[in-house]
Amino acid sequence: MALRIRLARGGTKKRPHYNIVISDSRSPRDGRFIEKIGFYNPLLPSDHADRIKLDLEKAKAWVAKGAVATDRVNKWLADAGVTRKRTHNNPQKAQPKKKAQERAAAAAKAAQ
Repeated sequence: MALRIRLARGGTKKRPHYNIVISDSRSPRDGRFIEKIGFYNPLLPSDHADRIKLDLEKAKAWVAKGAVATDRVNKWLADAGVTRKRTHNNPQKAQPKKKAQERAAAAAKAAQ
């Protein structure tokens, strides 16, 4: 069983809040979960104390059992010192696209 530490959405339309849960990766996002270890309220200001509440002891225990956090949850766990921060490498993303390269070449040619 592949365990995930992820967000499960709750709340009404345009008023979301998220539970941080341990679940099987095959279960639906808002469906069955094993344990709730915290919550996240994106509507609160970023410096508010109740924006993110996370039980770090439970998170450490589940990571030791093999649970893998999603990108957003992993960022919070890395900030708390539970896991290491992931590094992504996509060098193609920063390069200009085809039309921008053509415009740059035309500008360089016009400048000469």
